[in-house]
Amino acid sequence: MEPTQQNSSPILPIAIITGFAMIAIAIFFTNQGGGSTNQVTSQTPETEQDQFTDGVARTVDESDYILGNPNAPIVMIEYSDYDCPFCKQYHTTMHQIMDEYGVTGRIAWVYRQFPLAELHPNAPKVSEAALCVGDIGGNDAFWTFSDLVFDGRNLDQGTNVTKLIQYAETSGVDNSQYSACMNEGRMKQAVENSIRDGFDAGARGTPYTILLVGNQQAVINGAQPYDVVKGIVENLIDQLDGNFDTSAAGTAETPANQKELPVLE
Repeated sequence: MEPTQQNSSPILPIAIITGFAMIAIAIFFTNQGGGSTNQVTSQTPETEQDQFTDGVARTVDESDYILGNPNAPIVMIEYSDYDCPFCKQYHTTMHQIMDEYGVTGRIAWVYRQFPLAELHPNAPKVSEAALCVGDIGGNDAFWTFSDLVFDGRNLDQGTNVTKLIQYAETSGVDNSQYSACMNEGRMKQAVENSIRDGFDAGARGTPYTILLVGNQQAVINGAQPYDVVKGIVENLIDQLDGNFDTSAAGTAETPANQKELPVLE
């Protein structure tokens, strides 16, 4: 882990906002776009030196690769690096979440590229490969390819880039089309744009997940374990179903960045 210099985070009391109440140890919601930005305090994500100015991340659109119901009321946008060991762990966690809750149509998982080139020199190329596969083969091919990349390496190893063309073929993509896309660098700008999106969203390391419910958002920072993510999801579903006990929220506090986005650590 190579953290950037961090500023102290203000503390915000947990509140009930537009009908959503959060458990104290989990998460706090504010309106999107409000407040100022700050570097994110993190326990586990990998980081590289800041390069861009904080702003607002783009909304989910047809260019995104989505697992689950695109119209799900709960959307989890993950910024990730294929060579990050924490991302490999979190990828498994997110698949567990989707296996349990995605089948109900309540959750969508959006995967966005955030390769940390200073830490993992080959990661931008792997991101380009994933986007080439998705561009040629579609959403299912993208997710198959991504799973193959994460499953194909050990936790402390980088991706074997010589296997990328094999992964593309296994994902159902024609070798010649894939090779042309990579050789021409068609997705290089798209990867750079995704990195900028991540910085605009507040990402300073990976994995970094923006959790959206309606016009509310919060941050899941780092590779939080399955039980933590499951607890957040179940609380959100309870709230959506009107089953959440708002008296349990109490007056506990949770950290937030200077953008006033709550940060789960």
